Amino acid sequence: MKSLEPSALWGFFHEINQIARPSKKEERIIAFLKEFGKKQNLISKTDKAGNVLICKPATQGFENRNTIILQAHIDMVCEKNSDVDFNFETDAIQTYIDGDWVKAKGTTLGADNGIGMSMMLAILASKDLKHPALECLFTVDEETGLTGAFALEDNFLTGKVLINLDSEDDGEVFVGCAGGIDTTVILNYEIEKAPENYFAFSISVKGLTGGHSGDDIEKGRGNANKIANRFLWTLNKKTDLRLHSFNGGNLRNAIPREALAVASVPWSEKENIRILFNHFVNDLEIEIADVEPKMKLELESEALPATFIDKNTSDTLLNSLYACPHGVMAMSRDMPGLVETSTNLASVKMQEENSILITTSQRSSVESSKFDIMQQVEAVFALTGAAITHGDGYPGWKPNLKSDILKIALESYKKLYSEEPKIRAIHAGLECGLFLEKYPYLDMISIGPQMYGVHSPDERLSISSTQKCWKWLVEILKN
Repeated sequence: MKSLEPSALWGFFHEINQIARPSKKEERIIAFLKEFGKKQNLISKTDKAGNVLICKPATQGFENRNTIILQAHIDMVCEKNSDVDFNFETDAIQTYIDGDWVKAKGTTLGADNGIGMSMMLAILASKDLKHPALECLFTVDEETGLTGAFALEDNFLTGKVLINLDSEDDGEVFVGCAGGIDTTVILNYEIEKAPENYFAFSISVKGLTGGHSGDDIEKGRGNANKIANRFLWTLNKKTDLRLHSFNGGNLRNAIPREALAVASVPWSEKENIRILFNHFVNDLEIEIADVEPKMKLELESEALPATFIDKNTSDTLLNSLYACPHGVMAMSRDMPGLVETSTNLASVKMQEENSILITTSQRSSVESSKFDIMQQVEAVFALTGAAITHGDGYPGWKPNLKSDILKIALESYKKLYSEEPKIRAIHAGLECGLFLEKYPYLDMISIGPQMYGVHSPDERLSISSTQKCWKWLVEILKN
């Protein structure tokens, strides 16, 4: 990346990706930012949550203009392909260039939100860019709970205009986002001994695209948990299926790409399973092969496990996973093309002490609808007698189409590229809604370069779009 322009931006992106920064384990990147501020002789401070604020005075002639807050989060989603040996707590991201794209070898790239951080660092380090006084806010733990934004102190910021750099679409300016809440379920089970004369097998789902559970939810991509469960549920209707284990998905905000389950049926059903599986694979290819061309389903023989989940709980799990909604629930009538409400069946994990943890995530730009879909998910699992909990949730960000910073962003883009950017709201969660709760006077927009496959090992960042977004941001500050 040393040959890419602007060199300062790409240099910082490379440097950031040498530093491990999983959510909730951002100590190294926080130390890096504090040291950066010290080297640049800039005033910086850190709050109790770990959020870092680095301030830079206005350049000559800009002293009387409004202070601008630039903001990005410092953590990254840690997803890798199952065949990749990688430790996100110690290893550097292995980046490479493929045409116009920066990618990573078998892992998430960290462009979400490392490229936003890099833009801020490049501006803070610059000697010739024109800008008002700047407050650059680097927040912690955005990906797993918006912890930094929740904990932001009331007097931490002084600026009244904020530019969030956590969007992922070229030539678009975002003025609103969805709110969200998590629903988790713990289902306890008893242990049963393996029945005699039973055939054990595993079903695995691999090769799905996955992606961001907000920004990609409307694309109709496969959910590995849903796919694996659908086959097991169908088989369970036809014969006496005994379930040993079910594991799929990882993060609440990622569409699950992989799942693996181990089960058994009477030995007499061995051949019928293969026939049923082949029909199932054919059905799925007809349904979603156009959006999941790399989908791979495998049925393998296994040694018979010594124990299984008790039959009643096994049936309950399969029924509840089948009934649990996933995907788009409603589209916005105010902004055509915008998903209004959705839910993600994110992960199913076998836990110690004979329990199964099910994690789901609900989003909506309408606060009452957010709670409605949350309650629908709760109602499904309430029928099982499972223990159900909800996260604190976070608010949405209502669009302000009369925003002053929006007007400046539109004019700046048009001056550079002779066309206006699209004005959009995003179904993904941004920290802006929480900022607005603490600082209700803030005038905000969100911009960013083109990325695809965010929250998955297919994450890639457009070089040309990053260069465009950089010029746009610099022009906004100058104006």
